Amino acid sequence: MNREFKGAYTALVTPMGENGEVDYDGFRRLIAFQIEAGIDGLVPLGTTGENPTLDDTEEETLIKIAVEENAGRVPLIIGAGSNSTRHMEGYVKRARDLGADAVLVVTPYYNKPNDSGILRHFETAAAPGLPVIIYNIASRTGRNIPVSLMEKLADIPGIVGVKEASGDITQMMEIIDRIALPRKNTPRPFWVLAGDDSFTLPLLALGGDGLISVISNLVPKKIAALVGASLGGDFAEARRLHYELLPLMKHAFIETNPVPIKTAMNWAALPAGPVRLPLGPLSAASEKIVRQTLLNAGFAIKE
Repeated sequence: MNREFKGAYTALVTPMGENGEVDYDGFRRLIAFQIEAGIDGLVPLGTTGENPTLDDTEEETLIKIAVEENAGRVPLIIGAGSNSTRHMEGYVKRARDLGADAVLVVTPYYNKPNDSGILRHFETAAAPGLPVIIYNIASRTGRNIPVSLMEKLADIPGIVGVKEASGDITQMMEIIDRIALPRKNTPRPFWVLAGDDSFTLPLLALGGDGLISVISNLVPKKIAALVGASLGGDFAEARRLHYELLPLMKHAFIETNPVPIKTAMNWAALPAGPVRLPLGPLSAASEKIVRQTLLNAGFAIKE
């Protein structure tokens, strides 16, 4: 529980072959690419990794590969969310038993649980003894976790932080002010990580701790530099990098994640492959915009 969860983390895509099978060799190459680029941590099996479409065998294999390839070099946070508390508990135990450093657990989606249900869900997530980072993303789950409830969740032993993707900067400020800052330099810090690339600079300027990034699948060095400059107080450099990356931050979400980022990675000759149904390929109009964004950023597009 004493590990720091701070800095630039990549929400890894799951590379697929043309027939839709998981590209495990490509996954190994992505992990090596990320660590060599100086990224601070890895988050497989999240939304960007298309975890709802993976079966148990695929997920277990990906976790084993991630643990093996990472070899303890950076924190490894495994996506372990579900709208079934029973299933989620099994995923957390699996991540623990296979050697993960922490788990990312999303608010139960579709069910739209009440506050008492959310509290019980995250108590269950923390019980196996692996650090838990809450993933708050109402746009996908239908249920925001307000600050008052986050305060109660933060008191659960084993809940160590939040990936904040509410899109509400006021809520983020209140989480930092009311929960994270009072716990700085205590035995039980509460880490606040941006869940949207475009909120990285503002969140870190306000006292946040890092980012779980989508576009770092493509540009890990620049995202690591942006986060490093922000955490180091070099906001002139952080602003420069922020505005340099802003078109990519924006257009990586022109359609549902991870459709645009996997398209961009394929053009950049990185292992990504197609998305799995129910996601479909990028539309022609969006493809044109993403392609131009990459060209403007200096990428040589591989057809």
